[in-house]
Amino acid sequence: MTVATDATRGPLLGVEHLTTVFDTARGAVAAVDDVTFEIGAGETLGLVGESGSGKSVTALSIMRLVERPGRIAGGRLLFKNRDLMTLDEREMQRVRGADIALVFQEPMTALNPVFTIGDQIGETLLVHGLATKRESRRRAVELLEAVRIPDAAARATDYPHQLSGGMRQRVMIAIALACKPSLVIADEPTTALDVTIQAQILDLLREMRSAFGLAILLITHDLGIVAEMADRVAVMYAGRIVETGPVRDILRSPKHPYTRGLLASIPSGTRGQRLTAIEGTVPLLGHLPSGCAFHPRCPDRFDPCTVSPPPDFAVGTGRLTKCYLHDTAKVAAGR
Repeated sequence: MTVATDATRGPLLGVEHLTTVFDTARGAVAAVDDVTFEIGAGETLGLVGESGSGKSVTALSIMRLVERPGRIAGGRLLFKNRDLMTLDEREMQRVRGADIALVFQEPMTALNPVFTIGDQIGETLLVHGLATKRESRRRAVELLEAVRIPDAAARATDYPHQLSGGMRQRVMIAIALACKPSLVIADEPTTALDVTIQAQILDLLREMRSAFGLAILLITHDLGIVAEMADRVAVMYAGRIVETGPVRDILRSPKHPYTRGLLASIPSGTRGQRLTAIEGTVPLLGHLPSGCAFHPRCPDRFDPCTVSPPPDFAVGTGRLTKCYLHDTAKVAAGR
């Protein structure tokens, strides 16, 4: 897929040195630590990593929905060359839904159980002044049809508990698309669904991306989904982006040991073959090891890894990784 670019305008979304912390009795603990990435118009970026790596907090930070005791401690969020961090809450409310939409991980908790599906889709249009009440009802049915919900007019009068998990996720996508945003953030959109429904939701996202010219930030722990959906991928570990680049290049030749571990842990499909896992667990916030946060689990660690966090090293066209294995001077001195 070709990403629309404009040298004078820059990327659609540019996240620069984003740091989001949670205030605790011991002080501020970073859940997102100096994160930088960008998304072009019409592009899909996969943000991948284990649970607890900071992916969802990154999404909430972009939307400026982090609640206390969390707060954005630093960085810039440039959307269409406007820094979202400089907007007051009223201005930010106009951005949410209309320009940037969020598809939540669990639709049953995101949807209001006491309002019908049609009312919840229509409310998005009403809040942003894009339709009258009568028009919003008609548009709600059209959006349900667009996300391939059968008998859409009847379903618009249903409540969330009357729909299956897959249909609720389609409703969330319909709400996200209601105001024709430029960017959709999809946070683990297929996690609670069976394999068949997962495939249908991914097909739907691809179709909507093509039909509406969407850029998508796809948050997932599944590199298989990233391989199907994304143009580029950013791999996140312990609140930091450890590797970024074109998805095909990273899947063919991962440069960070963590990325290699994630790829190796994908089931091969061969019956009876033992599953491979990355030893250990993601460290707890506030208890990160010194140096590279991955070094206690890394089979390739050497002296520099325990001393200070590695910077970004260029490892190819459009590719960066935070790993001392690509610092030739340190490798020569340490091995």
